[in-house]
Amino acid sequence: MKPSALTTHVLDTAAGAPAAGVRVELFRHEAAGAVKVTEALTNADGRTDAPLLAAWEFEAGTYELRFHVGAHFGGAGFLDVVPILVRLEAGQGHYHVPLLCSPWSYATYRGS
Repeated sequence: MKPSALTTHVLDTAAGAPAAGVRVELFRHEAAGAVKVTEALTNADGRTDAPLLAAWEFEAGTYELRFHVGAHFGGAGFLDVVPILVRLEAGQGHYHVPLLCSPWSYATYRGS
């Protein structure tokens, strides 16, 4: 079984550069509601310094990443907090959820 982990990075497509200083929150959805797992800031490369979920702490389930991009764009534009809801399964290897964003739009995919 492949070990699983979760990482992310944020790219500012309007500037054509990594988005540094973006707060990313991770929540796990449970029967009682969403429980905050961790939060981190993106570094100069637009990545978090450590995985949001390391292989040793990984638990399958439904997770929500909340990217606080409004502050990155100085309040300009349309977006504030971008929520991405994902289902993570054990044994599927590394999950990487990048966010490509501008002040007005975003896209994501399962990266490697």
